[in-house]
Amino acid sequence: MPLTDSLRDDILASVPSLRAFAISLSGNGDRADDLVQETLLRAIANIDSFQPGSNLPAWLFTILRNLFRSDYRKRRREVEDAEGNYAKTLKTQPSQNAHLEFEEFRTALDKLPQDQREALILVGASGFSYEDAAAICGCAVGTIKSRVNRARSKLSALLYVEGAEDFGPDETVRAVIGGNGG
Repeated sequence: MPLTDSLRDDILASVPSLRAFAISLSGNGDRADDLVQETLLRAIANIDSFQPGSNLPAWLFTILRNLFRSDYRKRRREVEDAEGNYAKTLKTQPSQNAHLEFEEFRTALDKLPQDQREALILVGASGFSYEDAAAICGCAVGTIKSRVNRARSKLSALLYVEGAEDFGPDETVRAVIGGNGG
């Protein structure tokens, strides 16, 4: 159906009601004006889908409501951040860094003496208690604690972990390779 003068006049006569409805939905006069304008643009662009003799205001109100809902869903996912403060907090580390760091860790771990590496892996990575690790290695608990501490110190130095001296043996093991330390 083409846009006739009488249809255009009927559309324009609905503008005040559309604006009032848009204000009730959005709660903002400027936003309501934008909704009404977009409604009129869509109505004119899709005038061929309007059925003559049907309720024109109902058709326009449906367009407006659908626009509002679509815009609401879109805005709900957006964060207003005009100055970029929120965006600055969002960071994703490049995946290649994790791979490189893991390779550095494996190289440093390989440089540890076998007994220290074994103790560190049992306590730090596998989560065994010092007592269980001592039983597995066939040595005293104090020996395991000493090996883990020496391994932790050497690994921290090899990896240049800052502040490692401030941690106890268990905290550094978790900081360097994870685990509960017993």
